[in-house]
Amino acid sequence: MSEVYAFIEAEKTTHKVALLCRLPKVARSSFYAWSADEQARADHRAADDAPAHEITGLHIASRCTYGVPRIHPELRRLDRRVNRKPVERIMHERDIARVTRRKRRSLTRPAKRAAPAADLIGRDFTARAPGRKPVGHSMTDHHRTCLAVDALTMATERDRLQPSRIAHSDRGSEYTSDELHQEIRRLGLRQNMGRTGSY
Repeated sequence: MSEVYAFIEAEKTTHKVALLCRLPKVARSSFYAWSADEQARADHRAADDAPAHEITGLHIASRCTYGVPRIHPELRRLDRRVNRKPVERIMHERDIARVTRRKRRSLTRPAKRAAPAADLIGRDFTARAPGRKPVGHSMTDHHRTCLAVDALTMATERDRLQPSRIAHSDRGSEYTSDELHQEIRRLGLRQNMGRTGSY
């Protein structure tokens, strides 16, 4: 119904309100009540413009990290006599939201129930002979166990993985899965994992 009232408001300078209300079958009293409320809302928004401008400035100065609990005291520090509730309402109505700075997390996380493999090499990656290079790889748009299994399969098909060789990884959930453990055992390899947070 608001769209109808807005149309009548826009056209009332060229047509009589009585005619405009008759066509969509709305009462003139209802239109005038809506019009009065709309004017009150417009006046309310205009009154909010000045504090909203200051709130926006403080919010931007904080790199968008300040929410109501910090914006309100900053306004009081600037001698602005404003209560917390109006600040909260203005920030909500004007979509002035605090941005949370989250800590970066690693791409993979250990599975909760899986036990990691032993650290067989103690981060000593010294090669006994030349030839350290990728022997198998797999790429896709997800981060599941089959990605690691496919890379091992490729390396095996190229005859690059001899029995008892070490398959080293971090402690991501795809590497602690039963599926990968079984594949490593099937290939006769030994699984190695570094400590959490290292590779």
